[in-house]
Amino acid sequence: MPDPIVLVGSPTALGGHFDGMDRTPAEARRLGLIDRLREAPGLTGAAVIDAGDAPIEVGWAPDDDRHAKNRARIITYLPRLATHVRDALLRGVGGSRLLVVGGDCTTHAGAMAGLRRAHPERRLAVAWFDAHGDFNTSHTTPSGNVWGMPFAMLLGHGDADLVAACDGPTAEARDAALLGGQVLDEAESRMLAASRVAHFGTGMLGTDAGLAALGAWAAVVAQRVDAFYVAFDLDALDAAGDWAIAMPEPNGLSLETALAAVGAIAKAAPIAGFGATAMLFGRGGDLGRTVDAAVRLAEAALGSPPP
Repeated sequence: MPDPIVLVGSPTALGGHFDGMDRTPAEARRLGLIDRLREAPGLTGAAVIDAGDAPIEVGWAPDDDRHAKNRARIITYLPRLATHVRDALLRGVGGSRLLVVGGDCTTHAGAMAGLRRAHPERRLAVAWFDAHGDFNTSHTTPSGNVWGMPFAMLLGHGDADLVAACDGPTAEARDAALLGGQVLDEAESRMLAASRVAHFGTGMLGTDAGLAALGAWAAVVAQRVDAFYVAFDLDALDAAGDWAIAMPEPNGLSLETALAAVGAIAKAAPIAGFGATAMLFGRGGDLGRTVDAAVRLAEAALGSPPP
């Protein structure tokens, strides 16, 4: 039987300048997320265990800090999320895999911390799907949005208090990749280019050669790590898809290309966890189609191909 999948909600929009994503886990459940997961062909036979949402006092609050909005709240929340993930995984059957639904993409930094807390002996790699780099720090950010920093934070870059809040570093730069990144601030672009982080652009992933290169990278990394965490911010998908997401961008990945890319990683290496973030309901976009996309991406990461 396939290993169980433990679902954790991350009801936070603290990382950015507008609310709504904090309600995503509840809205996704209301739209049938759990039933859709259980009906996915690639997840047949896998128990889906809903471990509920991580505790949070305020899911969103306005803040005009130009360096790190809601810093204190985020520093409080991310360890709570990590503890919730850890406890949920340890309550499950050995080998349980994580599915986290956010919420803004600071969620991924907390989820990685939770995976490491549950299995501190395990070495993790991270595949970060996002139209944006999320590699800023409080000194380079043009907006102060901490949701533009979590990829850097989990690799150990940025202010010490933010890095510590997600137990960073939880992965090494040489075991990390940005996929679909196309809207990068100049400073974070330079930081990424100078780092060992791999970068697979939207155009490249749309080719057979690009997918082969991704699979080869994942296979090499798999030789020195135990498992991958796949962080998928749904704004990596092309805005033409009418997705219900926070910051849609043109010229992004098609859903088919995204599924192929996630599948290439899953084929090369074990996936310990998958996270879907940046869904935003109530501000336009096709809600049901967006939840279906999140389910299909989770299936590609955590499931097996249908017979």
